Amino acid sequence: MEPASQPAWAGSASPPLDACAKGLYTRCAIMGAMEAPVEVYLEVGAKRVFAGALRWPGWCRSGRDEPSALQALVDYGPRYAAALGEVAPGFPAPADSGGLEVVERLPGDATTDFGAPGAVPAQDAKKLSIAELERQIAILTACWKAFDATAGSAGSLPLRSGPRGGGRDVARMRAHVLDADRGYLAQLGGKFRSGGQAPEETVRLVREAFVEALWGRVRGQLPDVGPKGGVRWPPPFAVRRSAWHALDHAWEIQGRLEPAPASG
Repeated sequence: MEPASQPAWAGSASPPLDACAKGLYTRCAIMGAMEAPVEVYLEVGAKRVFAGALRWPGWCRSGRDEPSALQALVDYGPRYAAALGEVAPGFPAPADSGGLEVVERLPGDATTDFGAPGAVPAQDAKKLSIAELERQIAILTACWKAFDATAGSAGSLPLRSGPRGGGRDVARMRAHVLDADRGYLAQLGGKFRSGGQAPEETVRLVREAFVEALWGRVRGQLPDVGPKGGVRWPPPFAVRRSAWHALDHAWEIQGRLEPAPASG
C-alpha cells in the first residue's frame, strides 16, 4: 500500500519529469542513503571490471581489475557529487577505497569488456517503494541535466581525439545518448514514436516517456515480461544504466576539452 501522504499527481500516470528534482521527494529519503561505508557491487569481465555504488545510480566506473575499478569510483566521487548538486547535499564521497564495501560480485560478459555495465545487481530486482523511486528519478534527472549542461557549454568546440584519432564530436554524442535512452526505454517496456520534432524536443519527450515507464512498472501498469516473453529491465537497473551513460559522456566531454598531456 502506498503511503497516505502522496503528492498531488500520485493518481496520474506519472509525475512531472522534474517533480522529484524540485524537492517533492523528502530530504530524509536522500540523506537516509548516506551511510558509511558505501555499498558497491563489482561486475567482473575478462578484460574490464566495473564498480558501482548500489544506492547511487550513475556512480559507476571501471578499471582493468578490482582495485583499479574501486579506485576509479573513489576518484570520481567528487565529480558525481557535483553532478547531483542540491539533489544530494553533503554527498559522502569517500577519501579512499576503505570507504567502500563490496557486497556483491557479478560475472561480466562481452558488454562489460566492451565498456558498459550490463549485469543486474540482486538489489535491482527488489520492488521499489514510492519514496525510493522518487529519489532515483531525482538522481537520474540530475545526471541528465549534467550531461546537457556539459554538452551545452562545449557547444561546437573541437574535442581532443582519442589515441587512435577517434571519438564522437558533441553533436554526435548528443545523438548517441538520445538513441541509447530510447533503447533503455524499450527495455523498460515504454514506447516513444518520433513525430519529426526538433532534437531538443525529442530528448524531452523520450525522458518523459522514460519516467512514465518507471512509474508504470512500479505501479504494476506495465508488466515485467514483454509480449514475446522477454524479461524487461528492472526499473532500478534502467535508472542505473541511463544515469551512468549520461555522466560517462559528460565526463568524456570534459576530459577531451582539457589540454592533451605533454609528451616526453
